[in-house]
Amino acid sequence: MEEHTNMPNVNETGEQPKRRAVTAESMAAKQRDISVSEFFAKNRHLLGFDNPRKALLTAVKEAVDNSLDACEEAGIVPEAWVHIEATGPNRYKIGVQDNGPGIVKKQIPLIFGKLLYGSKFHRLRMSRGQQGIGISAAGMYGMLTTGKPVKIVSMTSLKKPAHYFEIQIDTRRNMPEIINGKGDGEDIPAGEKGQKYITDHGIEWVSHYPIPDQQPHHQREVRSGTRVTIELEGRYQRGRGSVDEYLEQTAIANPQVTIHYVDPDGGETTYSRSTTQLPPEPVEIKPHPYGIELGQLVTMLKDTSAPSMAQFLTTSFSRVSSGVAQKICETAKISTRGSPKKIGRQEADSLYKAIQETKISAPGTDCISPIGESLILKGLHHQLPGEFFCAATRPPAVYRGNPFLIEVGLAYGGTSSTQKVTLDALTDLLSESDARSLKQFLLTTFDGVGATGADKILSQARMETRQSPSKLKNEEIDQLFAAMRNVNLSENQSMQVLRYANRVPLQFQPAACAITQSVIGTNWRAYGLAQSRGQLPVGPVIVMVHVASVWVPFTSESKEAIASYPEIMKELRLGLQAVGRKLAVYLNRRKRVRQEGERREVFLRYLGEVAHAVAAIKDYGDRPRKDLYGRLVDVAKRKTAVADTQLKDEEKQCENAAEEFGKNVLIVNPEETPGETASSEPTA
Repeated sequence: MEEHTNMPNVNETGEQPKRRAVTAESMAAKQRDISVSEFFAKNRHLLGFDNPRKALLTAVKEAVDNSLDACEEAGIVPEAWVHIEATGPNRYKIGVQDNGPGIVKKQIPLIFGKLLYGSKFHRLRMSRGQQGIGISAAGMYGMLTTGKPVKIVSMTSLKKPAHYFEIQIDTRRNMPEIINGKGDGEDIPAGEKGQKYITDHGIEWVSHYPIPDQQPHHQREVRSGTRVTIELEGRYQRGRGSVDEYLEQTAIANPQVTIHYVDPDGGETTYSRSTTQLPPEPVEIKPHPYGIELGQLVTMLKDTSAPSMAQFLTTSFSRVSSGVAQKICETAKISTRGSPKKIGRQEADSLYKAIQETKISAPGTDCISPIGESLILKGLHHQLPGEFFCAATRPPAVYRGNPFLIEVGLAYGGTSSTQKVTLDALTDLLSESDARSLKQFLLTTFDGVGATGADKILSQARMETRQSPSKLKNEEIDQLFAAMRNVNLSENQSMQVLRYANRVPLQFQPAACAITQSVIGTNWRAYGLAQSRGQLPVGPVIVMVHVASVWVPFTSESKEAIASYPEIMKELRLGLQAVGRKLAVYLNRRKRVRQEGERREVFLRYLGEVAHAVAAIKDYGDRPRKDLYGRLVDVAKRKTAVADTQLKDEEKQCENAAEEFGKNVLIVNPEETPGETASSEPTA
């Protein structure tokens, strides 16, 4: 063994080579600016493009989010088209179109070809996008992986020309490069001439869409909208974290939207709207004094055009009246007539401390647009199977001066995701999976399947847990499919948690999210569910949690998890407890009904013998014996009347249900399909 393992580099003569002298000037020559797009091109994992499967979903998600924001801001009931087409091995072309207001020509290159460009970052109002980075980053990822430009078609009116651009991002300058139309894009004429131009040039555009409840040939013309097409390197896979799951969850939280989806296999799915009611338009507010920091306050003082401190405070912040402004200035010992631009660093520090010490009302909540309990119930019942649905909305609260609101919905009694999959879909999932074992495949592909449930399915199928999913034969796939359909996972099924932020589903990093931590931290045993310490509860339960805020505190730029601020954690806990109490009432009632039913069965089993014995003792005839038996049955039914309790169509029972469960509860006959209510309407 050598004695010296960390010997310095030496040349053949045994001498250590001389290091090249580095001067400050030579170091300075190597330094240069780094644009934001160049930074994210090298760190694309920060934006959700860290693997092909996630990249495909992120690109679709960013485009759909922008479409829904544009439609709602323009007061248009949203219609969206999502088309994914395979163009080669691990290469896909995605197209997302909406019926929104469209985009003016000069803004199109900047929106789709420049990172950190948008209208939402500077406004304090609820919106899906925040940083102005999502769709342009998706286009940049497509350019980096396939070399293909982003294609955009936007139309603002049927009578005006549509605009067609092919754009790439110059990552060194964070600026768009327009490929077509000699660097200025192309205008598509209106009318039939424009349709011919689109067909001749192979431009993708949906010009008509069907009218609900009308004949198939009755169609409505798309009057305005935007379509973005991106070709990128990706991987399409069904199951958890897929585009299919994202669109289904989007339809739950956005019941006003209809989504037409074509998957890479050519399958067409329509997620139809359950309401045409648009959410209330959020109002932009000014920052709250409690939400700013000292450095931000200094910058605002320098940039303001207000002539006096009093006007600066009242015009720059929300909830600051002239009286509150005077009180702040008196506490800071600053004149209300003084110029804000002449405030020194020490005076600014005093002003900041005075703001924190002054009692100021919480910010207004009209900047937030919640889904609402009734629409949460509609969305859950329209998209998910179940027999009991409930919802709760917490009053608005504030973190760091930013208003936010928590909404929680719960569905109980739905079938497991393993029982909803078809044989063809299961075959595709098995062939596409990169799981090393069947148990891992079940755990990672289907929501709510815990380790016990996976073992139960594999035991029923008589298969080993370590078998490779991709190597199963056809008869083995049939065995697995039959087991998945037949095994009842209601007792071993883990709770499924649907996380939302400003109506957008969050599908990754659940363990790092405040929502998941709050669900695990809630004592669900008190509400009738089994739960191990530090684990999700067990049962056929789906919980939907929506965080609405003017600025959602995501843990990263990829917007996949919400930070655990104490104020947010508190409201999450209270919201979960609210739906938990409703669930406990329902489960207790079911338990009472089942117990009384079993008790009645015992009575009925022996009443015939009792009637026969009494008739023999009293020397009754056949008819009196039958009358006695009938009276005994009536007594048994009266004593076990709870067993006849059903929450169905009778008005009295519905009223009793509302009194017992509280508001915002929907109970459905388990034998009915989603969309066919067999019991009380939500009492919102």
